[in-house]
Amino acid sequence: MSMKIGEETFKKAVKTELKDTFMRGAVSSAQDRLRERKLKAQEELGNWEEWRSHSEEIRQHTLANLDYYLNMLAENVSKRGGHVFFAETAEEANEYVQQVLKDKNAKKVAKSKSMVTEEIGLNQAMEAVGCSVVETDLGEYILQVDDHDPPSHIVAPALHKNKEQIQAVFHDKLGYDRTSQPEDLALFARQKLREEFLSADVGITGCNFAVAESGSFTLVTNEGNARLVTTLPKTQITVMGMERIVPSHSEMEVLVSMLTRSAVGQRLTSYVTTLTGPRAEDEIDGPEEFHLVIVDNGRSKILGTQFQSILQCIRCAACVNVCPVYRQVGGHSYGSIYPGPVGAVLSPLLGGYEEYSELPYASTLCGACTEACPVKIPLHDLLLKHRQVIAEEKKMTPMAERLVMKGFGVGASQATLFKYGTKMAPSLMSPFENKEVHMITKGPRPLHAWTDTRDFPMPDDENFRDWMKNRLKRGKD
Repeated sequence: MSMKIGEETFKKAVKTELKDTFMRGAVSSAQDRLRERKLKAQEELGNWEEWRSHSEEIRQHTLANLDYYLNMLAENVSKRGGHVFFAETAEEANEYVQQVLKDKNAKKVAKSKSMVTEEIGLNQAMEAVGCSVVETDLGEYILQVDDHDPPSHIVAPALHKNKEQIQAVFHDKLGYDRTSQPEDLALFARQKLREEFLSADVGITGCNFAVAESGSFTLVTNEGNARLVTTLPKTQITVMGMERIVPSHSEMEVLVSMLTRSAVGQRLTSYVTTLTGPRAEDEIDGPEEFHLVIVDNGRSKILGTQFQSILQCIRCAACVNVCPVYRQVGGHSYGSIYPGPVGAVLSPLLGGYEEYSELPYASTLCGACTEACPVKIPLHDLLLKHRQVIAEEKKMTPMAERLVMKGFGVGASQATLFKYGTKMAPSLMSPFENKEVHMITKGPRPLHAWTDTRDFPMPDDENFRDWMKNRLKRGKD
């Protein structure tokens, strides 16, 4: 799996997903629950806006000095016996990991949850060299068993499945014969995964935050699987997006607190693990060999642009959990492993406008995502900037739309034409009016995109200026 999921366009995928009543109910319930927990957690912390501003400063400072901190990180990892590889592309990252697996004659890889490895399609690359890959995060494990079903949420990848569906997947694929109770399902998965941990040759993790001053990396989890992935296999590989770095442990502690409160409404998750390099001589556990793969994959091209602030993202999904569009269409509609507002901004930058030009329009621009973001990314502003690039620079909008908007621009900028247009609008639109509801329910070609999904208001016979004049006249009389 890579960043792109499915072959349907966003609009076609939406029509499919809107029919999935369970998914929509599950998403709505999860959004309400997670948002309520987040609000309670941030209230307990106190001075939430000050913490947001401080977190924004940390991320902006790090991005402004990214080369410095990446060099510091690489030097400190190397000093502690680790190996560092900078991968400019997804292909380079995958090839490096493949070579490590070949050198170790690895046959099985145990893997903890990682969005960046999904982004670069690492699982397929490892399978291509003869390795079996086992996802050890429970949600990811369920999706992997279910014929590699793609994740629908950044934090809760199996959000779109209920316990009965999971029971059926385990029964059909793994011979499960117990109830659909979550405790039974989790115990069964635990038993299966324990065997995989013990037999894995290589462990692979993502990285929530790398700490430049110590050469460490931090994992934030609730299941403990990441600790087994980094402890039992003799070789461990961490894959991180180049922006997932902080200067010191002090900044890491701030961002971890903001991440856990924003993602799942917890003061801290069950496990916050910080690891540094391979096992030392006086240590009894940990890997014998450690590799850090730092992935660019288009991120450096975002630096210094109007979209740089999206690299502040700490992958908490707080924006996803408040988005009204995601609430209705779910994660798979976006055609990217990054759904919701963050995906609508990030996917076109990493995957190109040719693949993801629809996503910046998958927003009401209500600003809820910007308000929810713990590092103050102006998400709805970035969506508007994407639309501007698509329409004005890339000229990817339909020719008819560009002509109509150009004509509207001319008419709206000249008082006489605008006044004449408002007077003519009711008579021009009357052939398309549904007289019963006084709405346009099936508009002419330029309005098809509007009237396919909503009713378009019919212009009033009396425009505002005339209405105002008449009101003033009646007032004098």
